[in-house]
Amino acid sequence: MEDWAEIRRLHNAENVPIKEISRRLGIARNTVRKALAASQPPRYRRAKTGSVVDAYEPEIRKLLRDSPRMPATVIAERIGFENSLTVLKDRLREIRPEYVGVDPADRLVHEPGQAAQMDLWFPEPRIPTGIGAALVFPVLVITLTFSRFLSAVMLPSRQSGDLLSGMWQLLAGVGGVPKTLVWDREAAIAPKGKPLDPVAGFAGSLATAMVIAPPRDPEFKGMTERNNGYLETSFLPGRNFSSPADFNTQLGQWITGTANQRTVRSLGRRPCEAFDDDLTAMTPLPPHAPVTGIRARVRLPRDYYVRICGNDYSVDPRVIGRLVDVEASPTMVRVLCEGTVVASHSRCWDRHQTITDPVHVEIARSLRAQYSRRALRPVGLPRGVEVATRSLSDYDSVFGVDFTAGDREETVA
Repeated sequence: MEDWAEIRRLHNAENVPIKEISRRLGIARNTVRKALAASQPPRYRRAKTGSVVDAYEPEIRKLLRDSPRMPATVIAERIGFENSLTVLKDRLREIRPEYVGVDPADRLVHEPGQAAQMDLWFPEPRIPTGIGAALVFPVLVITLTFSRFLSAVMLPSRQSGDLLSGMWQLLAGVGGVPKTLVWDREAAIAPKGKPLDPVAGFAGSLATAMVIAPPRDPEFKGMTERNNGYLETSFLPGRNFSSPADFNTQLGQWITGTANQRTVRSLGRRPCEAFDDDLTAMTPLPPHAPVTGIRARVRLPRDYYVRICGNDYSVDPRVIGRLVDVEASPTMVRVLCEGTVVASHSRCWDRHQTITDPVHVEIARSLRAQYSRRALRPVGLPRGVEVATRSLSDYDSVFGVDFTAGDREETVA
């Protein structure tokens, strides 16, 4: 290679004759002439030799014609191939595309305001719940596909209601709604490729479309998948968290000050700089917040507690036996009976805990005492009515019975 370049330099740039080039470089004149005639640098090419697979290729092609994706091990067994399997795999790598076909992938062009990819990230550190336990909580991560703008929030569970609350919180923070929301087949979103009813209702309230990824295709939402790894390697190391609220505070500060300030090579600028173009093309937020959170309607039992995510919350016992509506956001739990709030608690992120309002206990004690007094009173007797007592002789007179006659006869006898 060096001789070829030197020959061309001497002859074309310095007009050195072929005979002089041959003398200076110590090579034959014919070699110099060949180098000057060649338009490309010389390279070594080994003559092709036969392969042990050549004799089996007709049978291999016959099998691939019927089953294009047949594994190499099965093909080797069918054709009786006893040599190295590596040689067979190399040949299959060459001829299999002729039968399988080609599935080209187009490069995506992300338009402003078009899509936001969403995914759950499960950071390894256990977060203290404030009651002595430490648990692993999911983090909802959203990435705007045009500006690469990143946002995330930790949630108490991966149930549909909590995920919808997290989505609404992040979109409200963005200030607009992308045309499509991209999700994988998360069990609480679209376990069978079709959004669940609460998710479809949420999307309808925001005037957006839910796009569900095909099964086993993480590249479908590769941006947010990569951001999960970015959070894992750039945010977590060296940090300690005292509570979920502390985690969200640190995460929000880091995303604002670092993640959205970095220059994205494919974008050519920072996400915070491209965000305005994204926001301008989005659909405005709806005038009323969509239905989010965990919701249920139950009949309040005698122990006047309702259960949410493994935790029990007390309710005003005066509505025992009546239907109550339970509403749980990531921060609050409310219970309503016919529109009236009968319980309000801070959401507990722990598990198997009992959260009691002392007022509810006092009301229950008062109701229990009233019930006991009512149970001791004769049935049907009005409250405050005194029962008159009569002499037994009055009843003897009414029925004409005289128990003293027997005593007189015994005295006479």
